[in-house]
Amino acid sequence: MTNGNIDLGLLVLRLWFGLEMAFMHGWPKLMKVFSGDMTFADPLGLGMGVSLVLAVFGEFICGILIAAGFFTRLACIPFIITMLVAAFISHGGDPWGKMALPLMYVVVGVVLLLAGPGRYSADHQLFVRKSGV
Repeated sequence: MTNGNIDLGLLVLRLWFGLEMAFMHGWPKLMKVFSGDMTFADPLGLGMGVSLVLAVFGEFICGILIAAGFFTRLACIPFIITMLVAAFISHGGDPWGKMALPLMYVVVGVVLLLAGPGRYSADHQLFVRKSGV
């Protein structure tokens, strides 16, 4: 496999999981915040409003950042934490099927945290020095 294929694979991974998380999971929570409805699960005892805002940040904001490849590794950290809370605290007593989806996002987050966003990302365009080679 060439580096170009790896970079393309990282792009597909970032786009699919980042946008899917942002718009299928984070967007409805963001709309709750904008509507003023701050009722939400409080798995860490921080208060429903704080828990909702943290979930919006981890799912919507970080999902968009991951998809764009902008501050990708940094965005993966709250993304991973949010999914670990969902898997082990919110769905801790549920059957495996309920825990599997958030854990799949954890795996993707860890892969992107370790591998980085790849060449086809905002991070690469902004922060990698161009060489004349």
